[in-house]
Amino acid sequence: MKQILNSLNKLAKDKHIDNKKYFDKLKKKQPKNLDYVMQDLHDAEFKKTDCLQCANCCKTTGPLFTLADIERISKSFRQKPQQFIEQYLRIDEDKDYVLKSVPCTFLDNENYCMIYDVRPKACREFPHTDRKKFYQIADITLKNVEICPAAYNIVEEMKRNLPL
Repeated sequence: MKQILNSLNKLAKDKHIDNKKYFDKLKKKQPKNLDYVMQDLHDAEFKKTDCLQCANCCKTTGPLFTLADIERISKSFRQKPQQFIEQYLRIDEDKDYVLKSVPCTFLDNENYCMIYDVRPKACREFPHTDRKKFYQIADITLKNVEICPAAYNIVEEMKRNLPL
């Protein structure tokens, strides 16, 4: 997996300019069936992808924590939200709650999430490739292809299936 992640970084950087141009075109002229195609590509990729083999998202980035996330997680810890915030989170430059550090505090040594059932919305939805109005998250997707092998594969399939 480490070799795949090393090559992913290089592949993603090599394709960044082309991907950016593709997504710029996509924003201007969205195919009517885009969300359906993306859902199919997402489902097909995640039938063959085991996130537990990778967990690069958890190792290299941290999710945003919404107030609802904080409430839900702190309740599962039997803590007050403020205690959870003080123990695990900081406020970033965009004024969002994020983890104090990465890799994620809640990732164990076998790539399992220790708070999986109550994990943040951002984690549940990552890499966001099945999101409605997919064209709106081009910038996030460009970053995610550098982190997530599945997102990379989905974008490559997308470009083949939806040439612009």
